[in-house]
Amino acid sequence: QVQLVESGGGLVQAGGSLRLSCVVSGRTFSTYAMGWFRQAPGKQREFVALISRSGDSTDYADSVKGRFTISRDNAKNTVYLQMNNLKPEDTAVYYCAIGRAVVRSSWLRQELGYDHWGQGTQVTVSS
Repeated sequence: QVQLVESGGGLVQAGGSLRLSCVVSGRTFSTYAMGWFRQAPGKQREFVALISRSGDSTDYADSVKGRFTISRDNAKNTVYLQMNNLKPEDTAVYYCAIGRAVVRSSWLRQELGYDHWGQGTQVTVSS
């Protein structure tokens, strides 16, 4: 079965950095788009970033653009989220997700575009 395992979360001060990793098994990783989402307490899960199958195309939520970078290593079945200049409002549980086999590009900024999710990793940014 498909499994996604995130790691790299933790507690960091505002202005600091973290790098999240997500290892995928059970699917041919290089043939699927990947995304990161986050959910803060009391809020709905929201889109953070996505990356195309080959890694040559990325997209970001406006709130993280210029601070976060998504990348992938298809040889390691891993997608990364480098988070710099973290702010307290970035505090959330971060989830990686693998795209559906057949998906419209417009869906990839929504949960609709993904069919398997990791368990999440907590990121806490203190002020």
